[in-house]
Amino acid sequence: MKKCEEYKINNFTTLRKTVFLVLLVFLFSIKVVAQNTNSQTETKTTTSTLKDSNGEHKTVKNEVINRTQKIEYGQEQPNSINIPTIDSPVSVTRTTTITNPDGSTRTVDIDRSSYYVSDGSIYKLALDASGYILTNGNFEPSLLRKTSTNSYIYKSNNQIAIGYFDLEGNLIIENYDNQSDKVIIKKYGIVK
Repeated sequence: MKKCEEYKINNFTTLRKTVFLVLLVFLFSIKVVAQNTNSQTETKTTTSTLKDSNGEHKTVKNEVINRTQKIEYGQEQPNSINIPTIDSPVSVTRTTTITNPDGSTRTVDIDRSSYYVSDGSIYKLALDASGYILTNGNFEPSLLRKTSTNSYIYKSNNQIAIGYFDLEGNLIIENYDNQSDKVIIKKYGIVK
């Protein structure tokens, strides 16, 4: 019985030594990699409250801006221990999430909220619960709802049209006119 207990103790001690050596080898085999990028993350949270006859509705817009720049090294200077860094392009990633009053959340690829000018009038385009809302102090608000083809359905009080953003960020609304059998294009130029 005594031999059996000594055998168990010896095996346990051997097992502990083996596990310790394996862990030690594993820890020293891990490569240490230096960080070769500069990163900066900025978060903007905007809460909009709309009061109407049904009560108060809160919409929360959360925009995360991540800027990443790779560190690139220049030529080594003679008689110097420092290696200069050179400027490299900065990659900017924006992620915008909207939390609607009902608690549902959606992600917006590009936030087009801004002021636009058309026919001498200034319009405000802002995110709402399902897309965008286009407002002007003189008219009923118009709605923009995203389609699967990267365009928008534009709905105002008396018309339904197709809208999209051009390469400069301008809002283009195309409406079909029955009387002339033509497509009428209206441009809302972005205010920069």
